[in-house]
Amino acid sequence: QVQLVESGGGPVQSGGSLRLSCEASGSLYSIVRMTWYREGPGKERYMVGTVDFGDSSTDTAEDRFTMSLEKDNRKWTVYADMNSLKPEDTARYVCNAEAYDAGQPYDYWGQGIQVTVSS
Repeated sequence: QVQLVESGGGPVQSGGSLRLSCEASGSLYSIVRMTWYREGPGKERYMVGTVDFGDSSTDTAEDRFTMSLEKDNRKWTVYADMNSLKPEDTARYVCNAEAYDAGQPYDYWGQGIQVTVSS
């Protein structure tokens, strides 16, 4: 089992920055990838950025987003740094962890946090 706790959302003005944090605990070594998504009314789920734990590589949807990873013995935290925010970035942001245990895939989801960008 993996538990995910998200933080860092909130209101921000257009052009500002936010850092979203997703803290994973539990069966950490089963995790293969962690991803931040965003979703909103009438919008498809959109991948903001991802960290692949196999090779520590990262990928983001846009250059103004940066992903990073911090590990300690008890928790792994994935950060999404979002810069030059726009009103259209307003959405609920959700953290996902993909894991494998005994050859079976598992998907874990956080509760989601709201980001609201005002013009």
